[in-house]
Amino acid sequence: MSFLFKSSNGATTEKNLTLEEQQEKINDLRKELGEHSSEEIQDFLSDASCLRFLRARNWNVQKASKMMKSAVKWRVSYMPQKINWDDVAHEAETGKIYRADYKDKHGRTVLVLRPGLENTTSGKGQIKYLVYCLEKAIMNLTEDQEKMVWLTDFQSWTLGSTPLKVTRETVNVLQDCYPERLGLAILYNPPRIFESFWKIVKPFLDHETYKKVKFVYSSDKESQKIMADVFDLDKLDSAFGGRNPATFEYNSYAERMRADDIKMGSSFKSNGITLPQDHSHVSADKEANGGGSDASSEASFYRALKMVKLD
Repeated sequence: MSFLFKSSNGATTEKNLTLEEQQEKINDLRKELGEHSSEEIQDFLSDASCLRFLRARNWNVQKASKMMKSAVKWRVSYMPQKINWDDVAHEAETGKIYRADYKDKHGRTVLVLRPGLENTTSGKGQIKYLVYCLEKAIMNLTEDQEKMVWLTDFQSWTLGSTPLKVTRETVNVLQDCYPERLGLAILYNPPRIFESFWKIVKPFLDHETYKKVKFVYSSDKESQKIMADVFDLDKLDSAFGGRNPATFEYNSYAERMRADDIKMGSSFKSNGITLPQDHSHVSADKEANGGGSDASSEASFYRALKMVKLD
């Protein structure tokens, strides 16, 4: 299906590109990326994926190409698709991040985040679990949807709940490795002390990501209208003002995630893809934002492609 975007008047996008101009940008981006023999990054070269990277770089083909190469290098090094439930199950015990069993009114996958329930101290482990959740959220998107919603509950949150380093790497992973995947981020009932933390975090966010963040308060009628507009209140958790009394239950969630692992593995096998062995998990911050010349980046990009073979 086509992910070329029409604006409300049906002719152009928000950036004033016609559908034909968007396709030209996609073609130019593919030329910029060059020829390669592996099909492992076929998802990255789809129209939808190219458009996400182009939009993230305001339709600048060279910048989008550089961003895409960095993202592919990160995926080959980090192997997010190889992370399975048993690798991260301990991170999920408190329900600090989980995929809701409902979608919003636009069909977007909903990730519930409860940073006040942080249960581990390893930043690497926390990021690994986040990446696992992102991969599974994307896998469960409907065919006509490519974005997700982050729904953050601040109950029990303190300044010590979320280390700044982990927060910054979370932003880097989302913006650099999963561009244009976030449709909306709702911060629900953040305490007053969060204001000082937010002032530090804001500079990490690019303009488009910042626009997607909404502060919602249960005591504010306008805020509650946002929730009613976005979610079916019969499905939404009561913790967020909905009418669904269900809460996170670890064992049943583990069953869902193991089923997702099987589904993802079957998807790769059906496409004839043999995944390489896992390598050391490098920092997304370092890989996505690392230095080096464009020539070095391009060489690394093609070396990364050659690491993956098809049966």
